[in-house]
Amino acid sequence: MLTGSESDANPMVRAGIDAAALKPAECDVARAVDLPVDRVAIDYEGREHFPDAATLEAIAAEKSLYVTTPVRADGFDPLGDDSLLDRVPDRARRLLVAGHGAYLDESEASRAIAPRFGAARTAAPDAWIGTEGVERLALAAGGTQYELLSRSTERDARALRAAGFDGEIAVYAPTVLTDDEDAVLEAVGAYVSRRRPVARALPDGDDSDDGSPATDATATGRTREVLSAAARDFALVGSPETVRERVDELRDVGVDRVVGYPARGIDEFLS
Repeated sequence: MLTGSESDANPMVRAGIDAAALKPAECDVARAVDLPVDRVAIDYEGREHFPDAATLEAIAAEKSLYVTTPVRADGFDPLGDDSLLDRVPDRARRLLVAGHGAYLDESEASRAIAPRFGAARTAAPDAWIGTEGVERLALAAGGTQYELLSRSTERDARALRAAGFDGEIAVYAPTVLTDDEDAVLEAVGAYVSRRRPVARALPDGDDSDDGSPATDATATGRTREVLSAAARDFALVGSPETVRERVDELRDVGVDRVVGYPARGIDEFLS
């Protein structure tokens, strides 16, 4: 673990990010104990990638651990099969999300979200609530509102505070700690291209095998311009000092936690 002057030199620390989100299909999440932050979230990428109890307990012994648990997925359904909760340490906090369709089967995807949010919050009253696509349900459920960084994040945070919301607001953002444009697009180009405003703005193209515009470092022209701008809206991108400016702006409007996902791999947060 980095401490003292070592942690001061760490790019993640310099960027002001205070929590890391790791994807178990992409890295050995046990390395979370070496990250220079106190909070670590483990994303959900399907049952086959969900860490075992010993791994989660080892992380929870060193960090404040947050575990993403999709309330519609078998294993985490508070109104059905919740057997995977046996792996989650008692000291860990849950991140309640509806569940991304990529990790749900047809039966799971058809399940009602609202009653499951309610039941899960009763069982885990300190849980964070993922808002993506279910903003009203998440706000009704209460607790820390866990949002994806977007163009409207600052406006939305101001509005929540102006309306009297006094709970925590946490923001999740893919993070790329470099100014190298090719590296940025390789890391988050595909991700930002799927965000609806970006998908609408992208021109049709024929520079990929399926006729759609390339979204990685090979993107050119108008496609590259759109993706480059979107990377700054929907991700934290740039030098650690540049990212720190964006993080400070988020905090100024009422965001309490900034959770960075190392889009180029965990090593970038450990270096």
